[in-house]
Amino acid sequence: MRDVIRSGKAAARPALLLLLLLVEVVLVDTGSLASAVALAATAAAGSALAACSVIAARCAPAVPRTRVRTAIRDREMRTAFLPQRDPDARGRRRPRAPGRPVLTAA
Repeated sequence: MRDVIRSGKAAARPALLLLLLLVEVVLVDTGSLASAVALAATAAAGSALAACSVIAARCAPAVPRTRVRTAIRDREMRTAFLPQRDPDARGRRRPRAPGRPVLTAA
């Protein structure tokens, strides 16, 4: 776990340098402190989100291929045999074959 923390600190250094450069550019171009603070907050939140997602991805256990295959096979077996309607069930009309129309009394 300490290796992950160390690598996170090492990755934060270039991000911090980039953030300082962007703040300087924003202050020189517009002169607005509010826009610089907004940019800094957005960059900090984005880098924190990226660091958290990298750490979470490293900590997630790998799923064995056999478990994936078994899950796919089980899902296939469940969906292969869906209950079908019985066309001969009581109260159900038989479907007619296409052909001549049935004459009805007018």
